[in-house]
Amino acid sequence: MKVLKIILAIFLPPVSAFMQVGISTQFWINLVLSFLFFIPGVIHALWLVLTDKKK
Repeated sequence: MKVLKIILAIFLPPVSAFMQVGISTQFWINLVLSFLFFIPGVIHALWLVLTDKKK
């Protein structure tokens, strides 16, 4: 499951963030980062998945 989240974090960061933390502040931050600047959204999503952040 973690591998799937990492792959999604690279290609669809908001989906990965949603799967990791649900609808929370971290999800909205990732959504904004992904829309404005894609690479920071990827980095943020990877950080959420790799540090095993929860709600």
